[in-house]
Amino acid sequence: MKRVDDIAGLTLGELAERYQFKSPEHLLKEKGWPGQLLEYVLGASAGSKPVPDFEHLGIELKSLPIGYNGKPLETTYVSVVPLTNLTGATWQESTVKKKLNHVLWLPVLAERELQPVERTIGCGFLWQPNALQQALLKRDWEEQIELIALGRVDEISGHLGQVMQIRPKAANSKVTTDAIGPNGKLIKTLPRGFYLKTNFTQEILAQEFKL
Repeated sequence: MKRVDDIAGLTLGELAERYQFKSPEHLLKEKGWPGQLLEYVLGASAGSKPVPDFEHLGIELKSLPIGYNGKPLETTYVSVVPLTNLTGATWQESTVKKKLNHVLWLPVLAERELQPVERTIGCGFLWQPNALQQALLKRDWEEQIELIALGRVDEISGHLGQVMQIRPKAANSKVTTDAIGPNGKLIKTLPRGFYLKTNFTQEILAQEFKL
C-alpha cells in the first residue's frame, strides 16, 4: 500500500518514465498497457494464470478507468468463462471467486480525450466483497454457468446478471473455442469473459470514498 500511495497523483507517462517502461502513442493495439505498467511497478507476479495477481498475498489488481465525474467508464474484466467440463463446478472453487476475494482497486482518470500518458492515477484501496456483494456475485455466476452447462451459451447476453455479465472476449470473430451445445455435443463459439458491470464498480467507489 506504500507503493500504491507513492504513485497516487502521477500520470501514467510520469510513472513509465520513472521506471523506464515503454509508452505507446495510443492504445488501439496496446489496450492492456496501463495494466501492464501498474503490474510491473507494484510487483504483481501472476501474469495470465487463473490466480490473483499478487499470488503470495492473495490480492487481485484491478485498474478502474473513471471519468471527470468519478464514475467508471467501462466494465471490468475478471476472468475467462469456462465453457466445457462444468460437472461439479462450484462458485466456491471458481476463478472469479478467487480473484474477487481481495482486490486492490486503482482508479485512473481516463477520459477519452486524454492520451494514455496523460491519464492520472488516483488513490488505490483494498476491497473485499461484503455479504450482500458476495451473494450477488455468486447468484450471477451460478445462473450463467448453469445456462452454459445446459448447452444454452448462445442465449447469454450482456443484459443477464445484476452485477456481473458474460460477454465475448476475442480479438476477432475468427477466434473460437469449444462449448457445450444444445444436445450435449461440443460446438464452436467465441471465447467469453466475466465482466463486472459499471453499476457494481460505481457502488464500490461510493462505498470507499463515501460519495
